[in-house]
Amino acid sequence: MIVDERMTAFINSLDTGNTPLLTELEVKALEDHVPIIRREMQSFLKVLLQMQRPVNILEVGTAVGFSTLLFCEYAPKEAKITTIEKYEKRIPIAKENFRKAGKESQIRFLEGDATEILAELEGSYDFIFMDAAKGQYIHFLPDVMRLLKVGGILISDNVLQDGDIIESHYAVERRNRTIYKRMREYLYELKHNEHLMTSIVPIGDGATLSVKIKE
Repeated sequence: MIVDERMTAFINSLDTGNTPLLTELEVKALEDHVPIIRREMQSFLKVLLQMQRPVNILEVGTAVGFSTLLFCEYAPKEAKITTIEKYEKRIPIAKENFRKAGKESQIRFLEGDATEILAELEGSYDFIFMDAAKGQYIHFLPDVMRLLKVGGILISDNVLQDGDIIESHYAVERRNRTIYKRMREYLYELKHNEHLMTSIVPIGDGATLSVKIKE
C-alpha cells in the first residue's frame, strides 16, 4: 500500500459508486481475484473523462472489461473504445460483460499480444489507458506515442509496485527485478521525453498522467 490504508478507506467511503452493472462486475471480479482498477482510480478516471471528453479511447489490458465499460459509461456517448486483451480465459468473460451492458457496438475488442496489435494499429487516440503487463509498458511506449494525438492523455496504472519502485535493486525479490528495472526505465522516459508532460500520482498503486505536448 503506497498510501495510508486508513486514508484510502476514508476517501473511498465518500465515493458515490457506479451503475448497478459496474458494481456487479466489480464485486464479481474481487471475488474471483481478478485485478481491476481500484476505487480511487475509478474516481480519478471519471474526472479525467469529464475534463478531456475523449471520443477515441485505447485501452491496453481489458481483463474482464470493467474499465472498458467504465469508459463507455462516463466518456461522451459518441466515444469509441478500442481494447486489447491477450489472456484467453478472460476474453469470453469480457465479451459476455460487453453483451450484458449492451455496449458491443461501442467497443472494438482486439484479441492477442498487445505488442503485435499496437504495431499494426492506425489512426490517433485522444485517451490511452495502460493497464497490462507492467514489464511491457516500456516496450509498448513507441507505438503508444505514435498513436496518441497532440493534446491527448496517456494514463499508466500500477506503476509504483506497492512501493518496491523506491527500493534498492537488491531489496526487491529476484523474480520481480526485471519488472522493477523496466518500470523505473519507463517512469524515467515519461518524465524526460520532450514530447510529454508527465505527473506521477500516488493513487491506488501509483499512476502516471501524461499529456502529449508535441509531435
